[in-house]
Amino acid sequence: MCGIAGLILSSGAAPPDPATLTTLIEALRHRGPDGNGQTVVGRVALLHNRLSIIDLVTGDQPLFAGHAALVANGEIYNYRELRAAMPGVAFATNSDCEPPLHVWLREGPDYARQLRGMYAIAIHERAQRSVTLTRDAFGIKPLYIAQVTGGLAFASEPQALLESGLVARRVRASAREELLQLQFTTGADTIFEGIQRLLPGETLTCTDGAILDRRRVSAIPDGPPETITEDAALERLDRALMESVDLHQRSDVPYGMFLSGGIDSSTLITLMSRLNSDPVLAFTAGFDVAEAADERDLAATVARAVGARHESIEITEAMVWDHLPEIVAAMDDPAADYAIIPTWFLARRARQDVKVVLSGEGGDEIFAGYGRYRSAMRPWWLGGRAMWTHGHFDKVDVLREKPRAWRDGMAAAELAAAEGGRSRLAAAQAFDMADWLPHDLLLKLDRCLMAHAVEGRTPFLDAGVAAAGFRLPDELKLRGRMGKWILRKWLEKNLPIARPFAPKQGFTVPVGAWIKGKGDVLGPLVAAQPGIAEIAHPDRVRALFGNITRWRHGFACWLLLFYALWHRRHILGLPPAGDVFQTLSAR
Repeated sequence: MCGIAGLILSSGAAPPDPATLTTLIEALRHRGPDGNGQTVVGRVALLHNRLSIIDLVTGDQPLFAGHAALVANGEIYNYRELRAAMPGVAFATNSDCEPPLHVWLREGPDYARQLRGMYAIAIHERAQRSVTLTRDAFGIKPLYIAQVTGGLAFASEPQALLESGLVARRVRASAREELLQLQFTTGADTIFEGIQRLLPGETLTCTDGAILDRRRVSAIPDGPPETITEDAALERLDRALMESVDLHQRSDVPYGMFLSGGIDSSTLITLMSRLNSDPVLAFTAGFDVAEAADERDLAATVARAVGARHESIEITEAMVWDHLPEIVAAMDDPAADYAIIPTWFLARRARQDVKVVLSGEGGDEIFAGYGRYRSAMRPWWLGGRAMWTHGHFDKVDVLREKPRAWRDGMAAAELAAAEGGRSRLAAAQAFDMADWLPHDLLLKLDRCLMAHAVEGRTPFLDAGVAAAGFRLPDELKLRGRMGKWILRKWLEKNLPIARPFAPKQGFTVPVGAWIKGKGDVLGPLVAAQPGIAEIAHPDRVRALFGNITRWRHGFACWLLLFYALWHRRHILGLPPAGDVFQTLSAR
């Protein structure tokens, strides 16, 4: 896992400015503290910060072959198989990222169809003066691009483009509406004017400072539900999961996993324990609030059952107030998911022992684990309704203007997800995988882990697992009130102590309770922030923080607090100045 950046300037532009390149690479140092490298040829610059995971000795980047150079952020899990398929190639390193360069030399822009992994890749072909930018099909690894003076710039994080001065710090109002109503933003355009995401599975070909070609591959198959028996589905699923976890454990450094005690992480630790002779190292978080859902006891039971080494941390209110400005600062592409809090603290603890963790993101989307899918399956006359139709501020009257266009991006994704002959359930899953998964869950995992130079791997988000699970019959995914039916059946067979048919508990963070206890102090501080005063009535914000009576009030306060801290860091350009109260009080 690493950080990449670069410039693709037109022939008439000045050569890349060394000071700008230095700022770009320094802004991404947290993603790769083990080394850095760069290549500058004419008007093209590729930059790389390295987190050493595979090939610790010869794997420094950029990598070169023929007239091409590559920098990459990610892991190519099938790199051994790719090497074996190219017997005539003289590889210069043992890096997992060198085979994609040779595949690109043979296949051109469609090379990514042969890659199995998570990645953001930039390849410069010097003879043609072209740059190919590619993001993995699930959107596990981020990549951003911006039109700048003289051409194009790209980076693993928007904040690098802002810190370099290549892009101005301006908010796109429609994306801000999405953030407040959904807790994340949708589509290619980010919340920053002028910065776009490469979409999951997208490959861009750029020449002379302009984008010449776009193409995209899907992570999930089209088509209606297939016909398969439960026994056959279980057998196929077992093979696919074993293969994926085996591939995701390829590493030259120690690895562990995040264990919640839920279906997804219990499945992962079961498979990891099969594949490892030494005890698996598992990390679990809990909270110091009695009312919060706490999975530490169940996680400990699961860990003991498979002989894992279990490390548990308790996140206290004081820890959150002390570190929240740092946590929010890591979320430059903002996702106001309160799970950023435990994820950040888990990553900080894990970094003491490992550089890689496996995590269960994607299990709910591939195997239909969310309760909202039950409603999405029903026609409207039977009580069905579209997903993501209600915003967090619909019934909280503090904003100066009522959000109106906040669902436009979701509506477009909803239409696209329904194509391909999918069932209602599969369309709902594909809908979630278009934005919710890459722009909330995976973004959260990337930023919170990379803040501590920890690589996060997601075995459920694998082409083999998607092929085995996504087109299963609806009744093998959702039965009655139970989602992830086939995964529960697998876990019942392989680790029944994990209680696979217990109702889905969900993961909650007690931000509402914490904020309520400090509302009289936080309210005036949040209301006084320039970013909040621009969008909300300060007196109503203070009143809301001072009188939290319902869950939605507490969550609205969380969103406002998040946005106040985010705006201060990424629009005003001010670093954290201590704990939450000190940071919001600083001028």
